[in-house]
Amino acid sequence: MSVFNNTKIAFADKSDAELRKAFWMFKLIEQPTLTKIGTSVLNFAVSNSIPFAGDLVKYTLFSQFCGGVTREESLKVVNKMFKYGVGSIFDYSIEGMEEEAAFDKTLEEIKENIKFAEGKAAIPFVVFKPTGFGRLDLYAEVGRGKELTSSEKEEWQRVVMRFDEVCKMAFEKNVKIMVDAEETWMQDAADDLIFEMMKKYNQQKAVVWNTVQMYRTKRLEFLQKDLENAEKHNFYLGYKFVRGAYMEKERNRAAEMNYEDPIQPTKQATDDNFDAGIDFTLNNLGRISAFFGTHNEKSTELVMDKMKEKGLQNNDPHIYFGQLYGMSDNISFVLGEMGYNVAKYLPYGPVKDVVPYLTRRAQENTSVAGQTGRELALISKELKRRKNLN
Repeated sequence: MSVFNNTKIAFADKSDAELRKAFWMFKLIEQPTLTKIGTSVLNFAVSNSIPFAGDLVKYTLFSQFCGGVTREESLKVVNKMFKYGVGSIFDYSIEGMEEEAAFDKTLEEIKENIKFAEGKAAIPFVVFKPTGFGRLDLYAEVGRGKELTSSEKEEWQRVVMRFDEVCKMAFEKNVKIMVDAEETWMQDAADDLIFEMMKKYNQQKAVVWNTVQMYRTKRLEFLQKDLENAEKHNFYLGYKFVRGAYMEKERNRAAEMNYEDPIQPTKQATDDNFDAGIDFTLNNLGRISAFFGTHNEKSTELVMDKMKEKGLQNNDPHIYFGQLYGMSDNISFVLGEMGYNVAKYLPYGPVKDVVPYLTRRAQENTSVAGQTGRELALISKELKRRKNLN
């Protein structure tokens, strides 16, 4: 029996009422048509300030997948999870903003998160998205080597300065900072920029971390090239490994624009690539630190087995595990109980602004094979276990 089937540990921080609420939330998400219609209605209602829409979101999707409206409000969730050995990563989940004022606001928010995380073992990382600091189309233009206009050059320089400002502060305050991955057509520019930040601030250890989406092709070659450069210039690499979240969008764009599909051909190929990333990391642990962001029990067990093979302690400082808040508690809390380094991505932000993130999360749950069914089965098992105790 899998170690991750222990629902008593998995839901130790949840009351019966919280579990029942989560059950009905996943039951609704399980229906693709209902999810599609419901998320469209929610987006429309909130964006048009229809009365009670905000409250509806707050007590359904928001309470399941977010820590709170502010980081201070979210601290209650942080402290609650850390009692069970599970850390938190504040994720300022505002998406789709494209104005300079919004980018500057996000910059200040990330800087406040760094200050807030300083010295707190319960908050091991701070994270941000590249498009929180600049336009996606600008990254795409830089990545493909387009000649920028003078105003675009100034705009890109502001993006570089925002990156440098948060990485410098993270370095000075000894807080690890992680940059999320996004669409492939903007990622080259982001990767190059993150690499420069690593080179500058990772001289002693991995402070700046990149994210590698292993559903992409040619990611192992990318990692190998980074490693060769890091060894040549004597600095350290930090990566979050994920499978990826934009598959349909990526495939559709590749077909429409007639270029090679950048995504692995099958789910199995993606899984194999992710596992190859695990091997790559553990074979180069002196130079690389890794955060394995996965809801896949087999991948998690593979990392645990390979750590044992190499004689590593469960809490080896170079290896972290991570899941999203509101999902896969059976993995997170069991890892915490066993003394591994594990943290949940904890989204927060104003309810209205977080709705695009929440609806995307609901749709992803619907499309990931078996994910919602697993959540429902585990919650049902725990509710039954508790009922039998009474």
